[in-house]
Amino acid sequence: MKKKIRVVQYGLGPIGCKVVQYLNERAHFEIVGAIDADPKKVGIDLGHLAELSAPLGLNVSANSRDLLEQVNADVVVLTTASDLKKIRPQIMEILSCGKNVVSTCEELMYPWVTNPEIAEEVDRAAKEHKVSVLSTGVNPGFLMDFLPLVMTSICRDVKSVTVERIQDAQFRRLPFQQKIGAGLSVQEFENRVSQGSLRHVGLTESMHLIATRVGWILDRTEDLVDPVLADKPVVTEKLTIEPGKALGVKQIGRAYIDSKEVITLVFRASIGEPEPRDRIVIEGNPDIDMVISKGVNGDTATCAIIVNAIPVVIQAQPGLRTMADISPISFFK
Repeated sequence: MKKKIRVVQYGLGPIGCKVVQYLNERAHFEIVGAIDADPKKVGIDLGHLAELSAPLGLNVSANSRDLLEQVNADVVVLTTASDLKKIRPQIMEILSCGKNVVSTCEELMYPWVTNPEIAEEVDRAAKEHKVSVLSTGVNPGFLMDFLPLVMTSICRDVKSVTVERIQDAQFRRLPFQQKIGAGLSVQEFENRVSQGSLRHVGLTESMHLIATRVGWILDRTEDLVDPVLADKPVVTEKLTIEPGKALGVKQIGRAYIDSKEVITLVFRASIGEPEPRDRIVIEGNPDIDMVISKGVNGDTATCAIIVNAIPVVIQAQPGLRTMADISPISFFK
């Protein structure tokens, strides 16, 4: 029997707990530690917190340094924050303890342009400790960057890339609905956008990953955020949204070479979206128009790719890696 991969789960929000469920389903993994700063979660059995059928005999700890130094683990799954500056101390601590990292931090997915100093620091520390770091997820990490790149591999020439991710947020968890501004007035929505607390994180990083891999030198990028407004009352299981209030968000990332728009990323997530889909349109030779009807469930796909990436990251070259420079990730039994 092959040696099990020993995993520490760091961050036990909805995504972290779902990752625990997925890890627990696979015989290849052994969860050996759990970390969260929330006092309400500390000391609770991880199996209970993640709503497993039985306790795991493993309590959540708030002392990350002690746990990471004491536990023999192959990898840490880090699901705590989207902001790279905020998550940086956690990454550096994990690396200093000689552990590989698989993270959901959107700004870590391709930080070489947007946060070059932190990217260099993380890359250097990972190489020093002979481990690898990867940030991935459904978006960024796959549907709006890596998958379009894969599709360009059958093109003789590429002139532009357009990706649409249109989601019906009615079927997503409440924190996601709140994250996209569902139920807010226009003024509240605009205030949160100006504060930087309401946006889909990662469009800019996705554009830079695409551009770098296809050899485009971008002159500029932009990331525009607007509300999707209700024209009639909308009632969900946990929200009541009046006409004129936000159903969600429409965000468009654009990247230019000279005055030509070469990358367009359309992210739209709202309650009751009539035609959810994931679509990739490549203008080139040949032209490509690929649609995933009804779209991909973000929570399921994010947790799945995190779990499936673990053995690939362990075997990757040391350093800060991206989805475009590691071995292909696939489901494995």
